[in-house]
Amino acid sequence: MTVRHFLDIDALDTGTLQELIANARALKDRPGETGLADLPPASVLVLMFDKPSTRTRVSFDVAMRQLGGQTIVMNSGETQLGRGETVADTARVLSRYVDGIMVRTDAHSKVTELAEFASVPVINGLTDRSHPCQIMADIMTFEEARGSIAGSRVAWIGDANNVANSWMQAAVRFGFSLRIACPDDLSPDPVLLDWALKEGGRIDVTQSPDEATQDADAVVTDVWVSMGDTDEVKRKELLRPFQVDQRLMSLADKDAIFMHCLPAHRGDEVTADVIDGPQSVVFDEAENRLHAQKAILAWCFNLM
Repeated sequence: MTVRHFLDIDALDTGTLQELIANARALKDRPGETGLADLPPASVLVLMFDKPSTRTRVSFDVAMRQLGGQTIVMNSGETQLGRGETVADTARVLSRYVDGIMVRTDAHSKVTELAEFASVPVINGLTDRSHPCQIMADIMTFEEARGSIAGSRVAWIGDANNVANSWMQAAVRFGFSLRIACPDDLSPDPVLLDWALKEGGRIDVTQSPDEATQDADAVVTDVWVSMGDTDEVKRKELLRPFQVDQRLMSLADKDAIFMHCLPAHRGDEVTADVIDGPQSVVFDEAENRLHAQKAILAWCFNLM
């Protein structure tokens, strides 16, 4: 049987991604239903963290337990990778012990190399390139609030980072338009943008937050300084005009939602009145990480 890895949104076809969202809804609506997606009790997922985590760690841990399995957590410095063992050898060894590997790391090549040499599913919990699990929860959250995302308008405001990269991939696969407003120095990855446009993606890049937000169905942002960024002062200076506030939200559709993958810095990328206001769905997003990841695990383990 072919091993199912969950590495990036663009690695899966639209039908599979839509099925994952539907399964996430079923797992949310019918919690604990016997036979829906049940793992053998001895099933183990190892959670590898090279970066700190709240939502990814807890949601994957709880998801695995609710499916009937178990987890082992390995933080940075607790593996032999830090002492020279290769990623390939780590993948081969872990495959002899566990049923799946979730990794949250820096270089995207670590995830792809793990998948290349592992004989069990590998899941991308975040890399410097992308954050596909987050975007699955985001799509699920959007559709709970606004209906099908196909044909909708999503505005990304701020740094075109790894989460924005996954939004670009999702725009292609789910058929919505994405407007990215960012400083020129923090523009999207040109290779990924070129791929998205060649695949028929409706993606526009601008330096005007107002232009991007006009009539949008969702306004999305993220922290200005991500883990590993060393240019905090410069980033904050560049991104100050890209703060999401009530004035900016007023340009969006009257029923638009505000999204943020968290953690948030109120007063930087978003004002408190927006993130804590009636249009915000950020805590629904956070909850849906659990349900989306249960669906991803069930798919990887051939349960649904």
